[in-house]
Amino acid sequence: MFLAVLYCLLWSFQISDGHFPRACASSKNLLAKECCPPWMGDGSPCGQLSGRGSCQDILLSSAPSGPQFPFKGVDDRESWPSVFYNRTCQCTGNFMGFNCGNCKFGFGGPNCTEKRLLIRRNIFDLSVSEKNKFFSYLTLAKHTISSVYVIPTGTYGQMNNGSTPMFNDINMYDLFVWMHYYVSRDTLLEGSEIWRDIDFAHEAPGFLPWHRLFLLLWEQEIRELTGDENFTIPYWDWRDAENCEICTDEYLGGRHPENPNLLSPASFFSSWQIICSRSEEYNSHQVLCDGTPEGPLLRNPGNHDKAKTPRLPSSADVEFCLSLTQYESGSMDRTANFSFRNTLEGFASPLTGIADPSQSSMHNALHIFMNGTMSQVQGSANDPIFLLHHAFVDSIFEQWLRRHRPLLEVYPEANAPIGHNRDSYMVPFIPLYRNGDFFITSKDLGYDYSYLQESDPGFYRNYIEPYLEQASRIWPWLLGAALVGAVIAAALSGLSSRLCHQKKKKQPQEERQPLLMDKDDYHSLLYQSHL
Repeated sequence: MFLAVLYCLLWSFQISDGHFPRACASSKNLLAKECCPPWMGDGSPCGQLSGRGSCQDILLSSAPSGPQFPFKGVDDRESWPSVFYNRTCQCTGNFMGFNCGNCKFGFGGPNCTEKRLLIRRNIFDLSVSEKNKFFSYLTLAKHTISSVYVIPTGTYGQMNNGSTPMFNDINMYDLFVWMHYYVSRDTLLEGSEIWRDIDFAHEAPGFLPWHRLFLLLWEQEIRELTGDENFTIPYWDWRDAENCEICTDEYLGGRHPENPNLLSPASFFSSWQIICSRSEEYNSHQVLCDGTPEGPLLRNPGNHDKAKTPRLPSSADVEFCLSLTQYESGSMDRTANFSFRNTLEGFASPLTGIADPSQSSMHNALHIFMNGTMSQVQGSANDPIFLLHHAFVDSIFEQWLRRHRPLLEVYPEANAPIGHNRDSYMVPFIPLYRNGDFFITSKDLGYDYSYLQESDPGFYRNYIEPYLEQASRIWPWLLGAALVGAVIAAALSGLSSRLCHQKKKKQPQEERQPLLMDKDDYHSLLYQSHL
């Protein structure tokens, strides 16, 4: 019944952030290289009549990239999204979306003026009903075809430069799986050649901002799909874990009793089919993942290569990462030393900060430990553990931002691997977002983490201290007012007492009734009480 209600809610909402909008997937749009759909509120492109935005040329950064990708003009993701579009909606104020139909992260209301702050919580702190609701939302997204987005099944060249569009429908969960595949896939060169040393979301500065945006858009998708405006992704705090604590049927699925590589039949996710997991097959045929189901979700936690990943990350590992003062260093890739990003991602040792290709630690360790679908970069987002894992990785990023308070200039402006410079637009998102846009505290993006609220020293500074400071400024006035009030009250009390005493002296002794008072006395006492 619950799922049925959610399905009905689907048609009341329109999702406004993701990859290729269906409205921009026609040959007309591709040939014109324009993606400026109308906003449903007024029917004008980008909601221009309502002042939400306008259709404008895309301004690309001219900052040079690093030497890791020695080609030019061979990959559709270069200078994103200029191969497909050079005009998109540019939204004003707090409006956002491919048609400016949404609010920026952290804002709500009909005019996007209401500031909001939502809290991501530990999955083990959720009640049974909250946990089951989260799993129901995942299932609903997995079984709901997106009415707003499609995915390309061929390169721009295979589409004859836009004259022959090649797009497929996809469900809302797999849309994000596909995005993660597309951003990390290999480059298809001429003939059967492949270039593997490329990734627009990993092994470089954009790793943390890209996944931060990915989670924000995923939350937005679920809120609009279900109507649950307060939904947030829970996190799994894996520090000091000795095993996969969430790999039970009560949570993300236990082990199959007969095949340890599969999920238990009692799991919410045992019947899920995965996509985009056969990179070698795509490469050999020079094709893209088209969203076709490729088999069940695989997971065999703990039965991994222990020489490469001997253990899960510890609290000390996390603390060492947080102590690193440089966000990025050197070549700004997986060989970077003393880089917070590279150490947290798992290419550098959390004991020394030195890059070590023989080890996979921190973020990478969790992927390797799961020993299945999540262990392959391109298809890892198929496993819902991906969301909980990256939410916690993002919380560590947030801790680093709060501890070191870096300026935007700390994020590299130039010479990072392709797609990772500060002003590079992140692949494959439309509308457009820059890497540097998400190098800011999560509170400015409308969310926080429950465990950071409890331990955040800034909470006292930001919320309690201002009130105490105001109180210290006005306490002399408050004290003076209290003293004046006390004097007036004492004077009125004395006057009332004298009047009553004189009146009593005039009354005969036998007529005195101390438990009763006449009407005038009652009103006099009532007035004094109010005063």
